[in-house]
Amino acid sequence: MSTNLSEQETLRREALQNIRNLGINPYPAEAFAVTTTAQDILQNYKLHPDKYQQVQIAGRIMSRRIMGSASFAELQDSTGRVQVYIKRDDISPGEDKTLYNTVFKKLLDIGDFLGIKGFVFTTQTGEISVHMQEMTILSKSLKPLPVVKRDEDGHIYDSFTDPEMRYRQRYVDLTVNPEFKEIFINRSKVVKTMRSYFDSKGWIEVETPILQSVHGGAAARPFKTHHNALDVPLFLRIANELYLKKLIVAGFDGVYEFGKMFRNEGMDRTHNPEFTGLEIYVAYQDYIWMMGMVEECLEQVALAIHGKTKIQVGQQEIEFAGPYEKLSMYDSIQKFTGIDVSEMDEEALRETCKNLQIEVDASMGKGKLIDEIFSEKVEAQLIQPTYITDYPIEMTPLAKKHRTKEGLVERFELFVNGKEIANAYSELNDPIDQRERFEEQLLLASRGDEEAMVVDEDFLRSLEYGMPPTAGLGIGIDRLVMLMTNQSTIQEVLFFPQMRPEKKANISSTEDFLKIGVPAEWVPVIQKMGFNTVDELQKATPNKVFNDLGGMRKKLKLDIVIPPKETVMQWFL
Repeated sequence: MSTNLSEQETLRREALQNIRNLGINPYPAEAFAVTTTAQDILQNYKLHPDKYQQVQIAGRIMSRRIMGSASFAELQDSTGRVQVYIKRDDISPGEDKTLYNTVFKKLLDIGDFLGIKGFVFTTQTGEISVHMQEMTILSKSLKPLPVVKRDEDGHIYDSFTDPEMRYRQRYVDLTVNPEFKEIFINRSKVVKTMRSYFDSKGWIEVETPILQSVHGGAAARPFKTHHNALDVPLFLRIANELYLKKLIVAGFDGVYEFGKMFRNEGMDRTHNPEFTGLEIYVAYQDYIWMMGMVEECLEQVALAIHGKTKIQVGQQEIEFAGPYEKLSMYDSIQKFTGIDVSEMDEEALRETCKNLQIEVDASMGKGKLIDEIFSEKVEAQLIQPTYITDYPIEMTPLAKKHRTKEGLVERFELFVNGKEIANAYSELNDPIDQRERFEEQLLLASRGDEEAMVVDEDFLRSLEYGMPPTAGLGIGIDRLVMLMTNQSTIQEVLFFPQMRPEKKANISSTEDFLKIGVPAEWVPVIQKMGFNTVDELQKATPNKVFNDLGGMRKKLKLDIVIPPKETVMQWFL
């Protein structure tokens, strides 16, 4: 047994052993047939009480009120909580009352999973409850859950809120803060609604490689790995765009994929190195058609989640019903800065960035400089859904040249509440033009731009076989879910967001404690008292430590002699 267990963990392990000593398996292999849920009972019992005369329900113990021959507990399953009434003579009908007096009252803990057979009734105070007739331990919890305090109406007033703990231990977070499950249920609805919409149009869902020999389809720094058998470098995909376009070449009229993307970049409130993206490509369409499709799709998503198209996001009310406002990239910059950058060369753009106090570096070309100005001065102003259209050609190597405006491409990004949600092009299908664009990216890479695209020869070969006119779209699912569930950080909508390495507790060895005079048999006790290091011990009050040793000896029922007070005082010299 680890010597670094808390007092609660030690007691729970002792209870575990005592349960086993009674011949009860605390982790049974047999299935427990669940016939109802907490939500079902609370919503439907009064309508059809005859259907709840024999039920089987399972979940965690979340609270208990231990009394004499009868007690109450609160059981939580995936749908909510329901009160359970436990009567000693019902679960222990014979002379042996061990199951109630010992197991239920002394050996079970908050967090343990139980299977309960019984019937539903209403207590004298009017609370719908399950009257337990049989009890099965399904899983013994060895770590205590954080205490979340609730008032009589169930309102939380002392919740488990530490983000470091909540995101790292999501299994604990969603157990003690079950209301957050609604975020992830709605996340599933977002994807399901979009998938249903696409399928209704006849477009096919596909899968493309995550491990790729060339990182393409977006401007981003990739994660790199190595395939030992082939002895070749591989990259985790930064986008699935190029593979999906190959399928348009292959003859599919519409293909889409919900998939994980990976970008070796920083983390903040809207970025995670691993994220979910939706990309869709439809043949014989363009970016103007795509705007209408996006409005129709997002309107359906809002209705599926909220039953209406106008939803609350922070302090803003966002209307997802179209049509959305449209601004060109140049016009948006001029609108919010008063500066016309449309005719500026690279040198003039650098000077403009300097005047606007925007940091840039030597690797940035004309496109990156314009993007920096837009990001710093425009993005945050775009609250209601807004299409930013017609980007400079330098910014978008995979989009078709604008049909009427020289130097621009047919592209839009959708911004909502100051963040980019979607990105779409009239896709470039001219293989010669595409090769020239890739070669321009190589020049940027030679200047130190780590996000510049590389030449994908197989993709160029596919275009040479011919790709029909195509509209393409990418949507960041995580950011869309943030909007639809009114969350301000991406970590709230990811079950397991990327975290910095967990800091391990500093623990002194047994030898370290022996060196200052602590007897070997007392080292585990000292650590159970919360002193994991010699330094922590020596910062404590000597007299209190000496007195607490006696208390721990009694509590843990130890058959060892307490060190003399003079010996304990020596530990602090």
